[in-house]
Amino acid sequence: MSERIASCGSLYDSTNLLLQYCNNDDTVSAGSNMDMEDRVSHLEQKLQLQEDEIQLLKAALADALRRLGCCEEQGPGGQRAGGHAAGRRPLATTASAPATKARQLLQALPSRPLSNGYVQQKRLLSSPSSPKKEALQSIKRKSMSTERLTLVRRELGAESRSRTTSSSSSSGGKSKTKECSFNAEDSYVRMFLRGRPVTMHIPDQQKESYSLDLKVALPDRKLKLQWVYGYRGRDCRSNLYLLPTGEIVYFNASVVVLFNTEEQQQRHYLGHNDDVKCLSVHPDMVTIATGQVAGTSNDGKLQAPHVRVWDSVSLNTLHVIGMGMFERAVTCVAFSKSNGGTFLCAVDDANDHILTVWNWQKEKQLADVKCSNDSVLGAVFHPMDANLIVTCGKSHINFWTVEGSTLTKRQGLFEKHEKPKYVLCVAFAENGDAITGDSSGNIYVWAKGGSRISKVVSGAHEGGIFSLCVLKDGTMVSGGGKDRKVVLWDHDYKKKAEMEVGEPLGPVRALAEGKLGELFVGTTKNAIIRAAFPDTLTPIVQGHTGELWGLDVHPSMEQFVTCCQDKQVHLWDAISHQPLWSKTIEDPGRCAGFHPSGAVLAVGTMTGRWLVLDTDTRDLVSMHTDGNEIISNIKYSPDGNFLAVASHDNFVYIYAVTETGRKYSRVGKCTGHSSFVTHLDWSADSHHLVTNSGDYEILFWEASSGKHVTNMDIVRNQQWATYTCTLSFNTFGVWPDGADGTDINAVCRSHGGSLLASADDFGKVHLFSFPCSQPRAPSHEGSGHSSHVTNVAFLHDDSNLLSTGGKDTSILQWAV
Repeated sequence: MSERIASCGSLYDSTNLLLQYCNNDDTVSAGSNMDMEDRVSHLEQKLQLQEDEIQLLKAALADALRRLGCCEEQGPGGQRAGGHAAGRRPLATTASAPATKARQLLQALPSRPLSNGYVQQKRLLSSPSSPKKEALQSIKRKSMSTERLTLVRRELGAESRSRTTSSSSSSGGKSKTKECSFNAEDSYVRMFLRGRPVTMHIPDQQKESYSLDLKVALPDRKLKLQWVYGYRGRDCRSNLYLLPTGEIVYFNASVVVLFNTEEQQQRHYLGHNDDVKCLSVHPDMVTIATGQVAGTSNDGKLQAPHVRVWDSVSLNTLHVIGMGMFERAVTCVAFSKSNGGTFLCAVDDANDHILTVWNWQKEKQLADVKCSNDSVLGAVFHPMDANLIVTCGKSHINFWTVEGSTLTKRQGLFEKHEKPKYVLCVAFAENGDAITGDSSGNIYVWAKGGSRISKVVSGAHEGGIFSLCVLKDGTMVSGGGKDRKVVLWDHDYKKKAEMEVGEPLGPVRALAEGKLGELFVGTTKNAIIRAAFPDTLTPIVQGHTGELWGLDVHPSMEQFVTCCQDKQVHLWDAISHQPLWSKTIEDPGRCAGFHPSGAVLAVGTMTGRWLVLDTDTRDLVSMHTDGNEIISNIKYSPDGNFLAVASHDNFVYIYAVTETGRKYSRVGKCTGHSSFVTHLDWSADSHHLVTNSGDYEILFWEASSGKHVTNMDIVRNQQWATYTCTLSFNTFGVWPDGADGTDINAVCRSHGGSLLASADDFGKVHLFSFPCSQPRAPSHEGSGHSSHVTNVAFLHDDSNLLSTGGKDTSILQWAV
């Protein structure tokens, strides 16, 4: 501690020198090549280092305070608090005084808000007009903090810290990586996250043989993507088509799915490295074009948005179009029809929404134009004229003529007709008329070759019309948003039939013609339905619509449960890939856990409430509330007699469980973490718990009482029923070099004990050998998610691995 405080003092002195340097403007401007912004930036870095030191010291003080609290609970003979042994009262009095003083000192230290487990960076240059003023105010705050640190040093001296938490200082933040260290004498390994030391104790049987230099073999199993649950309908359009192979093609996350609904088989195109946003099928019905968003690789490099043209039979990439030419994302893509599909048009998500035309086989851009300042929702070639493109979007429909390298615009004229806020979709009749559906629920017909309305179907739907599909027999189907109706229209645009999609499946987003009078309907709630008039509606793909974190597997069957911020709980069959049941709960879901019997499952929410559901009937069995913050983890003990509920309020609540998971009574509360609890595991004998927290603490607990276990000899050799804590001796090898402490969201050991899977912030699922106790262990990698991967779990027989995506809302099932 004294070294850390000395380091803070040194930084303070450096800061004062820099302040004097910045105050003398004339001297600085004459004698230095650095301008004001560079100097303040340099100062900002120094202050950031000092602030990190303060945060580390605060955590150390929290641990010292916790140790003092333990002293209060023990008498001279090791008796627990509450005993009546003689002499206990004087000890409690003696211990409480420094504990109270330490608590006051701790509260006096500056507090920095934590977000998702790491300290948010302060931006000193928030006001460009007065960077020096911001820096000066910050320096003043830091100097006051340094005075407090000096006081702490006098009061607490060189108080030792518990080995179960961070136990050494750091002179660097994220920008400086410290290597792992191995202490053979005390049998522990120490790694660093954001400069913060994390100490992990080695089991006795591995003491003699352990070395940081040992090489770890890759696992003999690999990951192969087997199934993608869900569909991206919440914010994408025109992304559902039937291929001659009998497969429907659509996308979710960064995977394009080819799903044979008859054989219940999926194939996957994995050429994209981030969210796919648009899709078009070539007139040959084999070649497919898909466009993606801009992304960031795990080394921080920008990945440009582009279009990939690929073969749907071989799944080989044929061409990559527009790399470096698009901004933000490619939101619309379409092949030409009348010239054999030679041309491809695309619209990006730049402010001006640039429309470009390409000869895709030559990867050559033919023309480009600023399409609109407002959002563009659709772009498609006219089926009879390869030089005519129709775009639609906010308050507009435009007809573009391609002439050499020029695109000439004719704006659609609404004249006496109601001008909608959005033109949502466009299709073409057999005679070449353009047909549009809009946000007012009207269908407009635009005569071929013109830009004027020739026919109107007013009030075709209540609310917006998101999709139009002209069938092979010349009739048309429209899909409504607010009314969730699918309507069949004859050649004269008279209604022939209609059916309504149920509210749980959501408004219609996309329509595709199937075989023998069938339709495929994509919805905004990320479902795909096989439909037929008059009223056949069968869901064939379902998924979540919000950020997805909760995942657990059934202890003895090929089933798993997911819960999400969309307030939906799904129990899935991993063989049929369909939900066995779904239940809507009152609060956004965050975590889930099966009872060892499989009879019930517990669901934790974002509000502090947790509930227990019957696995067979989905009925509510029990409901409880612990605090008002996120329940981050919920897990039954292996014997089924306890339930641990981990919260973002820094506590773990322990409940006794009786009647096979139907009755609950709180028996303990684990108090000691200085940040929110992120992960927990039970010991195989159900006597102990281990937890991780947002500030990288590893703490151990006695299950029956919630008492903090500080004696490492008790837990060093403990066998754990599961390994889901990202920080432990047997799992720390999953962390990449330079990790900031939030890069790994979850780990899971296989039931057979030979594999360890991890979920990271870069959309990757990794498969390691277990134990994974060497720094930066090698792994096999699985790609498919386009967002942070939030959770992983092996099925009970280790045949498959499941992973959940955060913002991409997807569930991926991997064959192992």
